[in-house]
Amino acid sequence: MTEPNATASEKRLRLRSRIKKKKPKFVRPESWRYVRLKETWRNPRGLDHKVRLSYKGWPPAAGSGYGGPKIARGLHPSGYEEVLIYNVGQVSTVTPKTQAIRIAHTVGRRKRGGILAEARRKRILVLNLKEPTEMAEKKIAETKEEEKAEEVEEPKEASETEKTKPEEKTKKARRRAKE
Repeated sequence: MTEPNATASEKRLRLRSRIKKKKPKFVRPESWRYVRLKETWRNPRGLDHKVRLSYKGWPPAAGSGYGGPKIARGLHPSGYEEVLIYNVGQVSTVTPKTQAIRIAHTVGRRKRGGILAEARRKRILVLNLKEPTEMAEKKIAETKEEEKAEEVEEPKEASETEKTKPEEKTKKARRRAKE
């Protein structure tokens, strides 16, 4: 990232955080009174609802006046603007200095690999890329678990086969006896 763009995005992020501190935490009305109501915001709809009518002494309702600054909207916490990508062709429209890509969750493995290769070539930041070390650690942990499971299963399988062999012999012996 070049120096002028870095300072501009940092200024935007600082402005957003400063404005966000002043904004009240909007909780669902009456959630402090009833356990069954969660704190997630729901718009009041009642005819005489005190929050909807913005009575004095009641908490404020969420509205258009509480929005963030226009210049900071759509910014990722890293300072880049997020762009959702579905195919390799869309990567060419991204500007690496100000934008970062997020690969859509519906994109499969083959197309994702092409997108990642193109992004590396153009030096574009991919926001939802797992680090290779994390993936390697997960694979190592999975293989260790599989090895442990195989070790535990092997003695059980041997004992099960030993148990079934005598039963099979007895069944054969019964058949022979019937003939």
